[in-house]
Amino acid sequence: MVECDGCKTSTLETQVKGLQDLIEVAKAVVSTLDLDTVLQAILSSAMGLVETPAGSIALYFESKRELSLHAHHGLSSEFVKMERWSMTPGGLSEQVLKAGEIFFVEDTEKTPFFNNPIAIKEGIRSLVCVPLTYQGRMVGILYLNDFVARSFDHDKVNLLSILASFAAMAINNATLHKRTKVLAITDSLTGLHNHRYFKHFFKQEMGRARRYHKPFSVIMLDVDNFKDYNDSFGHATGDDLLRLLGGLILQTVRGVDVAFRYGGEEFIVLLPETKLENALLAAERLRKAIEGGTAKHLVGTATRGVTVSIGVASYPDNADNMDELFNIVDSLLYRAKRCGKNKIYHQESLLLPTT
Repeated sequence: MVECDGCKTSTLETQVKGLQDLIEVAKAVVSTLDLDTVLQAILSSAMGLVETPAGSIALYFESKRELSLHAHHGLSSEFVKMERWSMTPGGLSEQVLKAGEIFFVEDTEKTPFFNNPIAIKEGIRSLVCVPLTYQGRMVGILYLNDFVARSFDHDKVNLLSILASFAAMAINNATLHKRTKVLAITDSLTGLHNHRYFKHFFKQEMGRARRYHKPFSVIMLDVDNFKDYNDSFGHATGDDLLRLLGGLILQTVRGVDVAFRYGGEEFIVLLPETKLENALLAAERLRKAIEGGTAKHLVGTATRGVTVSIGVASYPDNADNMDELFNIVDSLLYRAKRCGKNKIYHQESLLLPTT
């Protein structure tokens, strides 16, 4: 059979368009480390290549066998509100994972293993599933959906494979970048944020509190007799104590609060949109958690745990600017240490520990 000139031209134009899309995707991958931006660009190109009205990209977390939605288009709000889901045994995603290659479903109603009730309710009738692998490890899946049963042009598989390689590379690069950023603002011993990030976050949250007329509180705490503890049990055990304190603080504070290792054995917790009275309650929870938690987990501290002295101050009750607020909470902390330790100070009132 002789192929007509018009058909050749159409095929060539399609190939050129596909290559142009790949170049645009490549530009997006190298121009930004924002994962969602890159994945949305890849999704748009893949949908254009296969001519589907909808699609999504989900990242895969092997340790939990979970998928997490990171880019989507053309799907209902009801469908995309399920941002994270587990890999269903025998389901479509698991088959893609096991096969490690592009998977076509031309009619979901004639596919026995396609039994996802949410996808069925969405009206998805055909789809292409593209595994996103980097160095032999699956990092996600690209889904291209249509709402009618149809066949797909398998000749475009090679272009989809290249797009998938870009997507996997983007995921890896963005993940490494994010991990590096986290390490840069994290104290390696305690796992809390470090002093450098404290200065940035304190300024940011103080500015937000003043701009929107919201309360903002600061808790500053210091380990009592830490030098004696180090002298008695050694610096390695002292590091174990600080590591334990980091974990206890993270377990005790609310999700919206942010904890820092300010330096040495000093810690700070910033509490956005929190009045003084609520900050005092949080400080007392911390004091009790640390005394009880260290007594339970540390060896060699006799029958009682390590204690902390705490200062608490709030905007706008105690100060009108960042420097003044910090100086007040710092002075309150050291007043608590001078007055017997294991106490919480706020302005002139002293809260005695509960016995």
